[in-house]
Amino acid sequence: MKLLSMRSGEETEAEIARMEEEDYNEIASGGRFSFDWKKERENLVYKIRFIGREDILGLISLIDIPKEYRLHINLIESSAENQGKNKLIGRIPGCLIAYAARLSILYGYEGFVSLKPKTALIDHYIAKYGFSQYGMYLAIFREASGRLIAEYLDYEL
Repeated sequence: MKLLSMRSGEETEAEIARMEEEDYNEIASGGRFSFDWKKERENLVYKIRFIGREDILGLISLIDIPKEYRLHINLIESSAENQGKNKLIGRIPGCLIAYAARLSILYGYEGFVSLKPKTALIDHYIAKYGFSQYGMYLAIFREASGRLIAEYLDYEL
């Protein structure tokens, strides 16, 4: 998967890995993330970073709901410098969401991923990532998940 420099347009290889215990302390003391990620420890928490570098660029917390055959995005966040119109690095949330979709397929959930967005972000998730609205939740499934995986992870199903 590749992340995009918003200044130069250069793409750089990135990787997603499970959070390790020392990562939580780094995030808590670094001031680059707004949410208290230590509260997410019981969930499946993943970090994205450039290959060969330790700097965490974004995080996603997933809750496995096997009875409903889905993964739920409990929390997703890019580091402060990678948010908004003046962000330095692009494609962080897309890669994290696509990774969740890929995990959902590996779990046998057919790419079923849900989230409960802030009202202001509903249209963004629908337009940018192909989510559909189901009451207070948004979800992707099958084809929408496959498109995200192909676009962001460079992986064909």
